[in-house]
Amino acid sequence: MPELAIRTQALRKTYRTRRGKRVVAVQGLDLEVPIGGVHGFLGPNGSGKTTSIRMLLGLVRADAGTMTVFGQVVPDRLPDVVGRVGAIVESPKFFPSFSGRKNLELLADAIGAPRKRVGEVLEETSLNERGKDRFKTYSLGMKQRLAIAATLLKQPDLLIFDEPTNGLDPAGIREIRETMRGLGEQGRTVLVSSHILAEVEQVADTVSIIGHGRLLASGTVAEVIGGSGKSTVKIGVDQLDKAASILTASGLTVRAEGNYLFVDGAEHSAEVTRRLAQQELYVSELVPVRADLESVFLELTADEGLGGDQ
Repeated sequence: MPELAIRTQALRKTYRTRRGKRVVAVQGLDLEVPIGGVHGFLGPNGSGKTTSIRMLLGLVRADAGTMTVFGQVVPDRLPDVVGRVGAIVESPKFFPSFSGRKNLELLADAIGAPRKRVGEVLEETSLNERGKDRFKTYSLGMKQRLAIAATLLKQPDLLIFDEPTNGLDPAGIREIRETMRGLGEQGRTVLVSSHILAEVEQVADTVSIIGHGRLLASGTVAEVIGGSGKSTVKIGVDQLDKAASILTASGLTVRAEGNYLFVDGAEHSAEVTRRLAQQELYVSELVPVRADLESVFLELTADEGLGGDQ
């Protein structure tokens, strides 16, 4: 088996509420993150993403299961690999009146990184032109990129970002996406937890989808989308109501949107046209609808509750 950046087996974590009720945050999670590229760690709020990340980083103790980072068992061997890991789990704290460069220089001194790394990481995160500006003048996207720059000071092989685009405007989201993509192309491993599926689909090479703290699907984006088993066609036809009744009676799932019907469950598009033609209804337009990561995610997590992430 090739070495993985991250592997968890049967990982479990429970909490007790103030009223003494036991809540399972992560239950039997089997997670594999390959080395190199961007891995999307997806799940609804409350699905256990943040708890899983905190356990990997030794911030929360697991109740059961095993975890490895670059083949080293954590948290026992975390000191052996911590230098290869950079993470943003909470909003990092910087001095507002200091420049971005000054903040990074102070951090570099604190962790023993050479000061020449400051200029390099500012370049990597496209902040070199604003490095002399005070942190308090930065946009939210720039502040997040400075946080990423801070994690790069020690040149980690694995970067873990927990919901890095929360609260950002579209421009900020694009900046973070491009930064993560660039890091993955350099050969680093980037684990990004998120529920913004359209963004993850644009940047991720592989994904894992979890729900109620357990793995629901994992693989390349193409594999996860293709493995959903969902086939949808969009059709244009006269007498929409009649056509919908015919297809529904045939065991297909049908929904109307505007002047079109969307039909799920047909093995082949020809099946739809044949069933309608038998009733003298003829299709004027038929287009297969490509599944995307969001539709697969929603299908897999349809029974998930919403709420604060655990």
